[in-house]
Amino acid sequence: MKYNNIKKAKFISRPNRFIAVIEIQGIQEICHVKNTGRCKELLVPGAEVFIQEAENSNRKTKYDLIAVYKGVRLINIDSQIPNKIFNEWLGEGVLFKNISYLKSEYKYLNSRFDFYLENENKKTLIEVKGVTLEENGVVLFPDAPTERGLKHIKHLCQAVADGYEAYIVFIVQMQDVLYFEPNRSTHSAFAEALVRAEEAGVKIIALDCVVYPDDIKVNNRLEVKLFGV
Repeated sequence: MKYNNIKKAKFISRPNRFIAVIEIQGIQEICHVKNTGRCKELLVPGAEVFIQEAENSNRKTKYDLIAVYKGVRLINIDSQIPNKIFNEWLGEGVLFKNISYLKSEYKYLNSRFDFYLENENKKTLIEVKGVTLEENGVVLFPDAPTERGLKHIKHLCQAVADGYEAYIVFIVQMQDVLYFEPNRSTHSAFAEALVRAEEAGVKIIALDCVVYPDDIKVNNRLEVKLFGV
């Protein structure tokens, strides 16, 4: 997934979850943050960031914050990108062969899932989650309690009972990490629900990404460690 009009900048502060103050070429600007998560370990004063200059001159903010360096690791924090690059990866036929029907934003029960597809007489629901939190080489989700995530897990378990295949796909928006695990210390109920989902037949996979300032794409599958309830 290529970005246009990418520029290097320095992160200054984040007055609220929607905007950041950045410095570009010695001038401070207000920048839209394309991730409403906390990202507190990433967006620290002085961090090197990459921003996208908007083509729409009527926007309130001129830039979008796309990626940030944490040490030597570049992490994409665009929360809109995981679905897009997963969709691209689906087209490569790695996970599913002979897809005959694909729909995004598919409603099942009272949840809306990222993808629904049909292939080889199977019906599959897929929920995609972006991962930006890394600690000592281990990537974790979520970075804050997520009741929406719990509802998705519950309904995917029901989907399996109703005869669907179901997947939760964690798109890790960085590379060179060790493995994925649920963030039990932040939301133990989510971690426990994920274990029960796997036991119920929901398939849980994690994919890391190759990340550049102006590009991101799915790379390889990561090991998933759930560690039991």
